Amino acid sequence: MISLSIPSPPFSEFHLGPIPIRMYALCIITGVIVGTIIATRRWVARGGARDTVETVALVSVPFGIVGARIYHVITDHQLYFGPGREPIRALYIWDGGLGIWGGVALGALGGYLVARRRKIRFWALADALAPGVVVAQAIGRVGNYFNQELFGGPTTLPWALQIAPAYRIPGFEQYATFHPTFLYELIWDLACAAALVLLDRRFTLGHGKVFMLYAMFYTAGRAWVEHLRIDPAHHFGGLRLNDYTSGVVFLLALVALIYLIRNKPGREEIVEGDQRYVDGVLPEPEAVAEETPAAPDDDAVIARVTDRADKDTGDGE
Repeated sequence: MISLSIPSPPFSEFHLGPIPIRMYALCIITGVIVGTIIATRRWVARGGARDTVETVALVSVPFGIVGARIYHVITDHQLYFGPGREPIRALYIWDGGLGIWGGVALGALGGYLVARRRKIRFWALADALAPGVVVAQAIGRVGNYFNQELFGGPTTLPWALQIAPAYRIPGFEQYATFHPTFLYELIWDLACAAALVLLDRRFTLGHGKVFMLYAMFYTAGRAWVEHLRIDPAHHFGGLRLNDYTSGVVFLLALVALIYLIRNKPGREEIVEGDQRYVDGVLPEPEAVAEETPAAPDDDAVIARVTDRADKDTGDGE
């Protein structure tokens, strides 16, 4: 009898009439909506237009999904190509399989295109979006639970995750409960989002510093989660490919953060629409010039007095 464990999901999809609704896709959509709401509030607080983040989401989300799928298919090509495989399944996004780094790369490209079109500083936009992005990732991880995928090694901890026999990794069929890596990453992502918001408020971060912290925080936690996972993956020198990717991203973000702290203090000025904001603060209304006559120039006064005196002298002659 299994006790004190997280049960397997009772279903992975439901139907609205003849239309199947995949829980994996629903989790991703929910994450996008919540992340967009958070990002919009942060962007507006920084002085941006409310519709900017919505426009970014409409462009970046499709870019990100395509990029994430491409990264997954490239790094796990053996699942789709080769003897006995079905290449067409590489297009079945609803079955799971998205690589976060491909999603971040193409999603960022989509955001850059929007920022350039609307004449917005890209890194200011990235800083505003970062906490919302990592919250969206957290919610999206619940999709892994419904798909019963990407779990960790066997464990009997009270929060162990029950995995149905059909979803167990070959070689681990005799085990029933595993590390719920989806839950670990979900908690870590939410902690990252909270830390980013608090640090941003405390130090008035800008010029890409919040985004660099996001990259560092996320990769640090992701490296630990990767260590627990047992799903098939490419290994080099005893480490999974994603470990190397996380390490490279962490180091690049660290170097960039140090440079930005030394060379670009504070937060940048954002100009969008008709409003002008500095360091996230609304500008004071410009003082309206009082409609009072300007004080006469001293030289002009002296000249008029002299002319008057000459005229009086002439009249006296």
